Amino acid sequence: MNNLDYGIIGNCHTAALVSKNGSIDWFCLPNFDSAFVFGALLDKEKGGHFKILVDDTYTITQSYIPNTNILNTRFKSGENEFELLDFMPRYKKDLTYHNPPDIVRYFKHISGKPSFRVDYNPKLEYARYKTHNIIQEDYIKSYTEEGEYDSLYVYTDFSREAVLHGDTITLEKSGFILITYNQKILHQTLNSQYLKLQKTKVYWLNWSDEITRYSKYQEQIMRSALALKLLTYDKTGAVLAAATTSLPETIGEERNWDYRFCWIRDSSMVISTLTKLGHLNTVKRFVNFILDIIPDKDEKIQIMYGIDRQKTLTEEELSHLSGYENSYPVRIGNAAYTQKQNDIYGVLMDVILQHFRLFETSLGIGENLWTITRSIVHTVEKNWRKPDKGIWEIRTEDKHFTFSKVLCWVAIDRAISVAKLIHKQKYVEEWQPLADEIKADIEANAWDEETQSYTQFYGSKD
Repeated sequence: MNNLDYGIIGNCHTAALVSKNGSIDWFCLPNFDSAFVFGALLDKEKGGHFKILVDDTYTITQSYIPNTNILNTRFKSGENEFELLDFMPRYKKDLTYHNPPDIVRYFKHISGKPSFRVDYNPKLEYARYKTHNIIQEDYIKSYTEEGEYDSLYVYTDFSREAVLHGDTITLEKSGFILITYNQKILHQTLNSQYLKLQKTKVYWLNWSDEITRYSKYQEQIMRSALALKLLTYDKTGAVLAAATTSLPETIGEERNWDYRFCWIRDSSMVISTLTKLGHLNTVKRFVNFILDIIPDKDEKIQIMYGIDRQKTLTEEELSHLSGYENSYPVRIGNAAYTQKQNDIYGVLMDVILQHFRLFETSLGIGENLWTITRSIVHTVEKNWRKPDKGIWEIRTEDKHFTFSKVLCWVAIDRAISVAKLIHKQKYVEEWQPLADEIKADIEANAWDEETQSYTQFYGSKD
């Protein structure tokens, strides 16, 4: 599959990609940034997958249940028809969210006697070591013996031998396959999977119901919002740039980065979007993430962090994998965490300003955010004249990127707005000349008369 036409399912713990034919080609467990258990996306031969195979008489169509992240793949051959409902459970339970590292594949019988085969081919730990599969009393266990130990469990009401060995299964009633990181304590039944399906459906319908309605493009806005929600990480409030690694910017080239991390800039933009769409709690959780990771006053703010607040994101190449459409190398980790990108301060200050405007902030959080605001202004004042890597994360020489300069101005402008909100007039008067100076520098150096446009960086024609 070379067009990335995948459906995404998830539960704000991790996520998976499902192809148009119902093959799970990407799934990391137990978290977004963990090793994959299915990785055919990055190597069709070695990466592993979970396919549902039917003969050529079947037509296959796919769509989401409206306003949810439940994916419905329909298989039909004459009177023989079934639906495959793929989802990761997420619903409220005891005042918190229940979102285990599980995928439920619910096979809904529609008519006739449809038949299919399962191609269950997990490759744990990025396929670095051999994955063993055994059938035990009530589940299939996949595990590694070499390297770091890892394991995966499959529960089903189909024949476990048929699932593991790819034998034909004839569907005369609904059934399920549950893929999970954890061995289950409770007995898994079709009824329990159906209950998870309905609870998850209700959760997503309620979440979608809170989205602001627009007169145009509502369907596209809703689907985009649902996808963005899947990239939020419940545990810490982090927002991921993507659920994948090493998908190339251009097929055959090597700008293949691991995006399963929280970029301050990208995350802040996502938070601003979800705020406009009506989901304010996401803002609160992200601000808490920021408060947890922002360093002491004299320590540099990084451009990105791990979703569990990690500061060191060592980059490594997985040389045994061929890469998406042979676009090598496959990378895990991201060396960009050491880069200097001056634009991060502007987008972060925009989120902080929104927090002050939208919420009744406690004294403790308000004082922490005010300290961060003053630290950001101090950092911008020291660094805005310096070149950086820019939003494009260029791994060569630093340049005076116009975008970075503009966002430095945004940082000071939003800091001034915060100072006004909390009646700190002294800082308004101190910071306004700095904002004016940055703006004047941009007008003098980023504008090109010949092209009548602002350039990518100072002195450029692009």
